[in-house]
Amino acid sequence: METNSIKRTTPFIVLFILAFAAMFVKPEALFDGSKAYNGADIAWVLASAALVFLMTPGLAFFYGGMVNKKNVLSTMMKSVVAAGVVSVLWVVVGFSLCFGTSIGGFIGDPTTFMFFKGVMSGQPWPGGPTIPLSLFSLFQLMFAIITPGLVVGAVAERIRFTSYILFIVLFSLFVYAPLAHWSWHPDGFLAKMGVLDFAGGTVVHISAGCAALAGALVLKRRKSHIEHKEIPPANIPYVLIGTGLLWFGWFGFNAGSALSAGDLAVSAFGTTNTAAGAAGLSWMFFDVIKGKKPSVLGFCIGAVVGLVAITPAAGFVAIPQSIFIGAIAALISNLVVQWKSKTALDDTLDVFPCHGVGGMVGMLLTGIFATKSVNGIGNDGWFYGNPEFFFTQLKGMLIVVVFSFVVSFIIFKLVNLIQPLRVTQEEEEAGLDLSQHNEKYGSTKLVTEL
Repeated sequence: METNSIKRTTPFIVLFILAFAAMFVKPEALFDGSKAYNGADIAWVLASAALVFLMTPGLAFFYGGMVNKKNVLSTMMKSVVAAGVVSVLWVVVGFSLCFGTSIGGFIGDPTTFMFFKGVMSGQPWPGGPTIPLSLFSLFQLMFAIITPGLVVGAVAERIRFTSYILFIVLFSLFVYAPLAHWSWHPDGFLAKMGVLDFAGGTVVHISAGCAALAGALVLKRRKSHIEHKEIPPANIPYVLIGTGLLWFGWFGFNAGSALSAGDLAVSAFGTTNTAAGAAGLSWMFFDVIKGKKPSVLGFCIGAVVGLVAITPAAGFVAIPQSIFIGAIAALISNLVVQWKSKTALDDTLDVFPCHGVGGMVGMLLTGIFATKSVNGIGNDGWFYGNPEFFFTQLKGMLIVVVFSFVVSFIIFKLVNLIQPLRVTQEEEEAGLDLSQHNEKYGSTKLVTEL
């Protein structure tokens, strides 16, 4: 009983320790960068940050619509709660770990920007010299928020809510932060290798996809999965709404990563939209070849896979080639989903086949179709006479896959030692909306009895 009481009170105590510590952080004057800043760039990146944030509730609708009716709210909550956890963590130490002074190219010095020290008054980030460092930090925060939320789809319908909160913290510190530093810090070792990731193919999607695979393996199968029960999606219109919000938000995700309101942002906007459209059609048409009817779910899932695949390439490839990237990524992910359905792997909403594999395909196709004619600070890919760059991308991808899976697997195991990851069989049977949150999908009242 005493142990349970400590577990219940610890998150509250930790939050208020941080809150009280923050009271004594000395406020800073804003950096006067009137000569360096560009108003249009600031406006665009501000809007992009808001668009990326919109992807988090979009993801909640996307996932929430696909699960069992008794797990809708719990699934949506796990995506959205990352906004709270990661926002606080980011100000305290997250931004420092990702973009602080590099320690050997592997991680940022956690004291560099602790409690946002020097962020509001700091010099602009080298990759975005026309926007404040504070805006760059907030834009990057939105990426850090959505990444652990992506993992939810693989462990839905059986993971304990409080255990998932702890996973978010550990994943953000020990998986996301190192990958962001490796890929996007000028001194990061992947960046120095020449690996290109425009908006998060490795940092966001491969990391989340591999963590999803690890989580599905540690948590094992749901009872319904073992019994081969077909569970209809709770609300397909939710999936459609979620897809629309994700697609809309992804323009900020990719085009905003140009960090300026210029031609590169326009190009990334175009590649993003084109790849999503091609992928949605590819998934839907391939389903028809397999004897299925064209479905809302099929097009929506395919479009999201296309958005995933174009993410690392968005600012390095031309718009015509994005048709191929979207179409082939959706086809490959569709085949992996089909293969997975014949195995004992219980990745509830196919996060690994869609985000993990989609991100891998995008990284490799960046190595084929990247061109300096689109982005002079990028590279030419194999298709344009530079096979070495493809193998650089392949090497970087393999490093990220192994790191993300192994560390995430360890995190899930560690969390399980501290507190059981999985709900009880009775809680799973009742549904996580009731057992974890005392709420019920479709009801306007709190549930008073379980």
